[in-house]
Amino acid sequence: MSKTRYRCTNCNAQFLKWLGQCPRCGKWGTIKEIDEENKSDSLIKKETYVNPILISEISQEKLKIFSSGSESFDNFLGNGMVQGSVILFAGEPGVGKSTFLMQLIAGFVGRGHTGLYISGEESIHQIKLRCERLKIQNDFHILCTQNLDDVISIIRSKNCPELIVIDSIQTIKCPDIPGIIGGVSQIKEATGRLYEEVKNRDAVLILVSHITKDGQIAGPKALEHMVDVVLYVEGDRISSYRILKITKNRFGPCNNILVLEMGEKGLKIVKDPSTFFLTTRDSKASGSSLTMAMEGQRPLVIEVQALVTKSFSPNPRRTSLGVDINRIYLLLAILEKRLGLRLSEMDVYVKIGAGIKITDPGIDLGLISAIISSYFDIPLPESAIFWGEVDLNGHVRSTFGEEKKLAQATTLKFSPIVCPNSPPLKKIAQKDINPITNIYELTRFNFLQSKSKSH
Repeated sequence: MSKTRYRCTNCNAQFLKWLGQCPRCGKWGTIKEIDEENKSDSLIKKETYVNPILISEISQEKLKIFSSGSESFDNFLGNGMVQGSVILFAGEPGVGKSTFLMQLIAGFVGRGHTGLYISGEESIHQIKLRCERLKIQNDFHILCTQNLDDVISIIRSKNCPELIVIDSIQTIKCPDIPGIIGGVSQIKEATGRLYEEVKNRDAVLILVSHITKDGQIAGPKALEHMVDVVLYVEGDRISSYRILKITKNRFGPCNNILVLEMGEKGLKIVKDPSTFFLTTRDSKASGSSLTMAMEGQRPLVIEVQALVTKSFSPNPRRTSLGVDINRIYLLLAILEKRLGLRLSEMDVYVKIGAGIKITDPGIDLGLISAIISSYFDIPLPESAIFWGEVDLNGHVRSTFGEEKKLAQATTLKFSPIVCPNSPPLKKIAQKDINPITNIYELTRFNFLQSKSKSH
């Protein structure tokens, strides 16, 4: 006995009747008729037995950990790339994903391993030109295909490469699965099959994935749960700086970051990014402050720039680059309410130095300091640094990584250090450290105290 069903070729959802538009994914004209046998009799399965194993009986001696050829990248992942692992490498178009992975596979091959770069978007001649532009010397295999069966046949072969890069998973087609290339059903099925194949091999698989307009990995959300490691590369294509982040890691630490710099020869890892973004800072200009931000487990010193100027419009402008504009609205309202600054009559522009994006709430105090400095047109002390989260009442709260921030600021000899009055600081008595509990205490500094009466 058979029954007629209908399936969406985009998201693989099934229905009992034909529809013009798929209710799940919203695509039009993707509902197709399929014939499916009633296999209720096959639900009766034969009895099978499995044998659990004790943890003490598991040997780790056979587990291989490959070095990528870069000590910084190995430490970033934890201890290198683990055999049988699947890494999802995501980023916006043009941010440098292919460039970084070509450099990675070249360094991997340079250590005596074998590597394969599979592209579903570029031809072999385009890849050759990219390698020549990056001046890559180490030789590795390349393959241009969009057929999943071609990839699986290579993984199953005796000469399976130890590192396989697929650029990108959105271009891989499963011949026996309905749906368009890049559809949810295609991506999910291709990833699942590749994951099963690689787990039984002494190889590492890196899947490149695109980013949607919402900043999410294209495809089903389950895609991130199916892999072992998820890496995000962030940055503006105009800027030369990139930040590589780990959001999932089954074999090592999570939330680590790498700072990358784009040059003529590709992406270069910045080994000490603590003060890397301050190379062109003008400390004598008003509206510039230093703040400490936690990116992953690493504290970074970031320059915050603000420009406050009289508005000639009934609706003063508020613009921000590198920080959420809603945070700027909140901080401006706090400054006007708590400190009496007439910011409603001013245009306010805020920018994070070097064009990077920061989400750490601990930069609130740095943002406020830069805004106040520009408002009164008085530069802050050259080596002063500010951090702390500011709530709606004007209280300064501690954030994640207070001890690391303080240790880093002390090592780099910043002074004065203006930070939250958190428990770790109560044990420290140094004249350079100025813990505060609310923004009213900023009035002890000359840049606000000297002009507060005239405003």
